[in-house]
Amino acid sequence: MKQKKINVSAFQLILWATIILCSQLSIAQKEPQYTQYMYNIGSFNPAYVGTTESAEIIGLYRAQWIDIDGAPRTLRLGLNLPFQNEKNGLGFNVISDQLGPTTNTYIDVAYSFQINLSDDTRLSFGIDAGGSFLNVDFSKGTFENPGEPILDREQIQEFYPTVGAGLFLYADNWYLGASSPNFLTDGLYNKDVATIIDDQLHLNFIGGYVFDLSGGLKFKPAFLVNYVKGLPLNVNASANFLIRDAVTLGASYRFDNAFSGLAGFQIGAGTFIGYSYEYNTNNLADFNNGSHEIILKFFPGRKSNRTTRDKNKKKKSKDKQIDSPRFF
Repeated sequence: MKQKKINVSAFQLILWATIILCSQLSIAQKEPQYTQYMYNIGSFNPAYVGTTESAEIIGLYRAQWIDIDGAPRTLRLGLNLPFQNEKNGLGFNVISDQLGPTTNTYIDVAYSFQINLSDDTRLSFGIDAGGSFLNVDFSKGTFENPGEPILDREQIQEFYPTVGAGLFLYADNWYLGASSPNFLTDGLYNKDVATIIDDQLHLNFIGGYVFDLSGGLKFKPAFLVNYVKGLPLNVNASANFLIRDAVTLGASYRFDNAFSGLAGFQIGAGTFIGYSYEYNTNNLADFNNGSHEIILKFFPGRKSNRTTRDKNKKKKSKDKQIDSPRFF
């Protein structure tokens, strides 16, 4: 079989060649990319879902590589629900990830369980299960080899299951996490789907620390590392300042790829809004006007920005959980 190419435009051919040369393209963008990963941990680590101090409802939209036709668009709706026993939690995710003629819609349910390692440190174990609905609409492009058998179908619509797991280790002012969103990477796709997605195991490593600089100022560095077999490491580092537990300002850098500015606002006790603008630092910058990402987080039932962890800081026997706006 001859290799097929989707020739939407000569501009896009140059674009994809640039991306490949920059070695930044993950396999079919199987896992969505985020700039505000520090606010969005539950989307890729199921062990996080029970560690929040109160229930969270999360909405995120990412428009990547503005002014490029067919560039990625990501929409996420998530729920983190910690149990009253402060040991278990449930999470729910719906993520739509679009790239050119391809749309992947992921749906999963996560469960987490925590244990105390010391008076100040807890370890959470998480697992999630669900699936991905793959839709490829070949009517959105023209083809160099229109006689390819796969093009007899204008659309491919398939479902494949996903099973992932994660660990999340944390205390009052730091955390470390590791996760894999899907272990089922081989032998699940039919012949048509395999021509669209050649999936590999993804591993995510995340960490962060809070430095309390003064009564009204905290410094919050964080990192996220994505590993995919056969591709360079995707390394993200960020630094944010939290001012009076209400305003967050900072920057993020994806090594050899992009630089971002971030801002976040805590609106009362129940709402957080975050925004980031990302500018490419590689050759891809010549073809787009950056990427925009906005996140909304709602905390039903929360009455104060001050956490029960802060109120009980001196009680060593008190089980502690993360308050996401404070701890990111």
